[in-house]
Amino acid sequence: MSTTTAQQSGGWSNLALWKKILIGMVAGIIVGAIMGPNAEMLKPIGTLFINAIKMLIVPLVFCSLVVGVTAMQDSAKMGRMGIKSIIIYLLTTAVAITIGLGLGTILAPGDGLNMVADANAAAVAKDAKDAPSLVSTIINLIPKNPIEALAGGKILQIIVFALGLGIALNMIGEKGEPAIKLFNSLAEAMFKLTELVMKFAPYGIFALMAWVAGKYGMDVLLPLFKVIGAVYIGCIIHVLVVYSGAIAFIARLSPVQYLKGIVNAQMMAFSSTSSSGTLPVSIRCARENLGVSKGTASFVLPLGATINMDGTALYQGVAALFVAQAFGIDLSTGDYLTIIATATLASVGTAGVPGAGLIMLSLVLTTVGLPMEGLAIIAGIDRILDMARTSVNVSGDLMVSVLIAKSENELDESIYNAVEPVTEQEGVNA
Repeated sequence: MSTTTAQQSGGWSNLALWKKILIGMVAGIIVGAIMGPNAEMLKPIGTLFINAIKMLIVPLVFCSLVVGVTAMQDSAKMGRMGIKSIIIYLLTTAVAITIGLGLGTILAPGDGLNMVADANAAAVAKDAKDAPSLVSTIINLIPKNPIEALAGGKILQIIVFALGLGIALNMIGEKGEPAIKLFNSLAEAMFKLTELVMKFAPYGIFALMAWVAGKYGMDVLLPLFKVIGAVYIGCIIHVLVVYSGAIAFIARLSPVQYLKGIVNAQMMAFSSTSSSGTLPVSIRCARENLGVSKGTASFVLPLGATINMDGTALYQGVAALFVAQAFGIDLSTGDYLTIIATATLASVGTAGVPGAGLIMLSLVLTTVGLPMEGLAIIAGIDRILDMARTSVNVSGDLMVSVLIAKSENELDESIYNAVEPVTEQEGVNA
């Protein structure tokens, strides 16, 4: 009896986080529908979760970026390959979030919700709407006082300072090692703190969804299907047009062979929602299906699993537009460009962190002054979106491995042009 009781009591703790969040969302909707406006009393619990997310943003992004840059130490060839890879990853990330913003504008999933943020969030949103010109934004990328930028949460300035500091630490060699070790320790601590905060996510999401459902009714659910549809359409467009186009026009190779060769990795990514967990399958596909050399695959693919977040960036474009539309906030051209720049640069430092999608979305929302309450609505469907965006991330990693291998004469085109890829079972067993 005691064993059975222990197993039952451990059932919740043994559930995956995404399942807990989904349960919290559904339970919150039900409770909110029953309680109606009285569900307002639960909102402070959700506010605590939102505040905890905000607490993570600055130290997590800063430490992660410094660690990400300082980890890129290689020989001349690896350095050249690394620079090429990073440039391609950042360019495709910018394209991905542009696609997401475009679909969010066209499909308008948040229109008609007429949600209202609290007074503070509304004030921040107004400030974002009255943002400075594009020229001023570019000039202000360099912080006059980095400490002030950190304290004020000026994300783009923090990103630029972190990138510069990481490069400088690499350049001074052994003298920079103590600082690099310190930032590595701080980054690991922030990853653990993020993990702890995300354990509270199901309860925070429950409270916020109860408040949303109680205040706005069940009409809030329909737009979520539009969000899912927009993200999946965007992911398909990105793979078929951007990645396949790069293979065809830059590498001068058959995009059909590329799409055949990455199927196993895509399936693994879709089911596991982990770029890092898919790495063994990705490397096997790159080498045995696409003809990428062992050295190139072993360098480019782990780098991509760390910094390439095209799928996540696309999702953020859709989600940011959804939140802006839901709360009736008009974004300026400068706001759109800021979203693109923030998501692109932040992709270097937040991959591989538990809850990375939500953390990056909170970063984007904060940068342009959108209400953080929108996180609660998106979080409930995050797992469904995560499957698509991880598949895109992995597809992008493999595309870049082919481009780099081709440019370095490290691609065996006889393997690439072979008709049959490695079987699914072989890929999974890898």
